[in-house]
Amino acid sequence: MILLASPGQGAQTPGFLQPWLEIPGVADRLAWWSAVTGLDLVRYGTEADAEEIRDTAVAQPLLVAAALAAYEVLYEDRVPDAVAGHSVGELAAAAIAGVLSPEAALVLVRERGRAMAEAAAVTETGMTAVLGGDTDEVLASIDKHGLTPANVNGAGQIVAAGTMDRLAEFANEPPAKARLRALSVAGAFHTEHMAPAVDALRRLAPGAPVADPRTTLLQNRDGAVVESGTGFVERLVEQVSAPVRWDACMDAMRELGITAIIELPPAGTLTGLARRELKGIDLVALKTPGDLDKARELISADAA
Repeated sequence: MILLASPGQGAQTPGFLQPWLEIPGVADRLAWWSAVTGLDLVRYGTEADAEEIRDTAVAQPLLVAAALAAYEVLYEDRVPDAVAGHSVGELAAAAIAGVLSPEAALVLVRERGRAMAEAAAVTETGMTAVLGGDTDEVLASIDKHGLTPANVNGAGQIVAAGTMDRLAEFANEPPAKARLRALSVAGAFHTEHMAPAVDALRRLAPGAPVADPRTTLLQNRDGAVVESGTGFVERLVEQVSAPVRWDACMDAMRELGITAIIELPPAGTLTGLARRELKGIDLVALKTPGDLDKARELISADAA
């Protein structure tokens, strides 16, 4: 059983879309989605520098479009066994699972990115990855410093988020045996600081055309399998200010009997976590089109 995974914000790197444009039809698809999002996705994915694509309003639509373009190339008109997305990757997962059309997912991510960028501009906030250490001690330290465990990613990785002064205090008193790494993001996502973005999306989301999932779809809230498309979209909205529990998603993958994970571009982050947490499963990170053959071989072997 193969799960298709869509990465979240921070996975993007300058020029990551360039090799994908060599595949017939991809540039046309991205041109259409550029009209939907009001962004030149091709330019942002090929020519823009790291600072430009760090902008939340740019990064989020770019990530969802990239994931959907690669999915269409890989699966064509087929449906994967299971799908999950990390943070904004949930919107790509929703489209792959048939809960939203690609266009509806891109409208929502366009507005999500804008609203989160506006919310992030209110107060100077950020995020810091905590690598290693005892999980309970790390969580206690995060709480002690008035921060939020915005991403509980499993495999010894938790992301603390909050105001920059509290993050600085946290850095001066890190948890035992843990390494801290400041993340290049524009704000404290998945925390109370994103409440204005949640309000904005609550006004918009009820009008989105929604269907129930056509395949197994996991949610970030607790790793549970999604039953209702409408309920999932409601949770997508609330998730903007709630922690991502990717550890729970990986627990669910184990329980479902997932034997392989294919990560959509810009790939590497989620397969890296799975390599440390889900021993013995096959992993393919679609970093370039050169990785497609390996992914297709995996899909063929699984089907056989």
